[in-house]
Amino acid sequence: MRIYIIVIMMLFLQACAIFGPPTELDDTRGLSAERIYEKASEQMESREYVKAIGYLGKLKSRYPNTKYGVQAELDIAYAYYKKEEVQSCVSAVEKFIKIHPNHPSLDYAYYLKGVAYFKERGFIEKATFQDISDRDPETLRKSFLAFKELLTLYPDTRYGRDATERMIYLKNKLADHELHIALHYMKLKTYVAALNRAKYVIENYSDSNFVEEAIVIMVSAYDNLGMNDLKEDSLRILKQNYPNSAMFNQGKDTKKQDWWKFWDKD
Repeated sequence: MRIYIIVIMMLFLQACAIFGPPTELDDTRGLSAERIYEKASEQMESREYVKAIGYLGKLKSRYPNTKYGVQAELDIAYAYYKKEEVQSCVSAVEKFIKIHPNHPSLDYAYYLKGVAYFKERGFIEKATFQDISDRDPETLRKSFLAFKELLTLYPDTRYGRDATERMIYLKNKLADHELHIALHYMKLKTYVAALNRAKYVIENYSDSNFVEEAIVIMVSAYDNLGMNDLKEDSLRILKQNYPNSAMFNQGKDTKKQDWWKFWDKD
């Protein structure tokens, strides 16, 4: 009896070696494009994004250039977005834009690209709840440019209002990031570097909430560099544009410290 069982097992192993491991059953075999799309949508609703991507991939390859096949390409990008796989999402979006330049949902593709970059955060940032202005600004710039491209190509898009609000937020955060660096340079007494950062904010984020602070840094940088004429010009610009600036009331203590040297205070 034992010999019989051993022989059966050997025959089974030989069969596996010849035919390979058993293939996974394909529950989409013979299904229509619409039905496969329904199964993918069910997985999306259940937040089973890996399974959804699997169904959408089969739909895309089995029914290319059909309504559901093309929609699957865009839905794959969204599924990657929900999985927080930003690069995969952006790659899928850019491929979709290239292949379908006249698709009616192209504005959504640009919007999705911007949102994906907007919400991208690394492991350390998630663990430490790091503020967005302390992050590497490259991803923020990519998000800003994606929204800008959306509004340039589709000024009347239904995603316009949200994209605009995100752009305003991003512009302020990018300006804040630059001033973080400028203040660091001021503490290191590398005044030219601080001056360049402040100028960059004024030139590129002129409608942000950080122009006033940028001018203040310019005043102090010029003062420390002994460039009095440029310091006075900057003071004049500050008074003209921000006559009620709180900065004018700082530093008025017994030491008579210049108010623009606010980072030297304890």
